[in-house]
Amino acid sequence: MVGHKAVTSGDFKLDDLAGSAGRLDILLRCVNSTFFLSHGIRKDAEIYLVLQGEPRPPLTVRFSGAEVRYLNPDERSTGALVRNAILKADGDEVRSSPGVYVSRRSFAEVIAELASKSELVYLKEDGEDVRAKQFADDVTFVLSDHHDLAPEEEATLLSHSPSVIKLGPHSYHADHCIVLMNAELDRHPA
Repeated sequence: MVGHKAVTSGDFKLDDLAGSAGRLDILLRCVNSTFFLSHGIRKDAEIYLVLQGEPRPPLTVRFSGAEVRYLNPDERSTGALVRNAILKADGDEVRSSPGVYVSRRSFAEVIAELASKSELVYLKEDGEDVRAKQFADDVTFVLSDHHDLAPEEEATLLSHSPSVIKLGPHSYHADHCIVLMNAELDRHPA
């Protein structure tokens, strides 16, 4: 998940995640959509938030469903987990709290790592219909915030030969794409 304007400093206000944090609210909704079920958490899911806003991009925050603790279904508390991670960013990946990790990895570095161990799928409105696609046991979906991937980001991703799929006939919010994709995967478990 790419956050083009999501801040890379921990001095944002938890009461203004859409403004002072560079639309971090979009990414936080994606975190919640990745993990939350009605009465549980998806333990087999991870999400990488690649923050590209000021003042020191890039910064990547990774949530692991198998390990995460203290994750609640509200944006403010998830924002606090991200802020605490940002404050611990130093370079190599470090754990900021159970199941939350932070590093200074770029989009290209994250994609290269994921491509080496997982099937990459680019969610894009002009792709193949999701219902015509069979997925590998380990699959990574790549999407962006309210902006499309920048041309250089898209070129980086496409250099790894991902499948390109669409979820339906409309353009959906990023967090809704995650819910729709999880529902599709739930229908066809590996």
